[in-house]
Amino acid sequence: MPNALQYVVLGAGGHAKVVIETLRAQGKEVVGAVAPQSDQSTLEGVSLVIAENLARDRWPPAEVRCVVGIGSVGDPSLRVAAFEDTLARGFLMGTAVHPSAVISRSVTLGDGTVAFAGAIVQAQAVVGDNVIINTGAIIDHDCAVGPHVHLAPRATLAGGVIVGDGAHIGAGAIVLQGLKIGPRAIIGAGAVVTEDVDAAVTVVGVPARPVSL
Repeated sequence: MPNALQYVVLGAGGHAKVVIETLRAQGKEVVGAVAPQSDQSTLEGVSLVIAENLARDRWPPAEVRCVVGIGSVGDPSLRVAAFEDTLARGFLMGTAVHPSAVISRSVTLGDGTVAFAGAIVQAQAVVGDNVIINTGAIIDHDCAVGPHVHLAPRATLAGGVIVGDGAHIGAGAIVLQGLKIGPRAIIGAGAVVTEDVDAAVTVVGVPARPVSL
């Protein structure tokens, strides 16, 4: 019987800590973390390697799966770069789903996606690659969430919501059913979205309105 896959986390901050704990809660072995800089030598008891990228001679790609442990608030570019560079180096991405998360059997979760404690994803939702479904976040039925999206803690998407690539749904924000959130849009914490939001637009408030420049 082949050995169980081991996991490497990309990042050294608070988000990476939660990724490590989520993987451990699943019974998965985390053998290392990688970050370009840090004052630490370990992260949650895991050896922290200071390097710009994963090295194939340290972890053979066939033996590990990688998970991005870099959070984002509005700008997912670092997370996207880590994800794409890791794939380009021949590694594969793994998912991290906390045992307390509720994920419907009919849900599609993309590579590298994480679902933290208390997250809920309902029937026929489709979630893209490298998505963060943070603590207690909810994706209801028939939603479509693009790659690199971050749903912050307790963010809620009602049924049939479409979220574009790299969008950020802030902590406690609510997006009402059937709406569309454009790529790289930012929904402020606690906002209630009652109409579609265009690409790269930031909205805040109840009801949510674009931020004046």
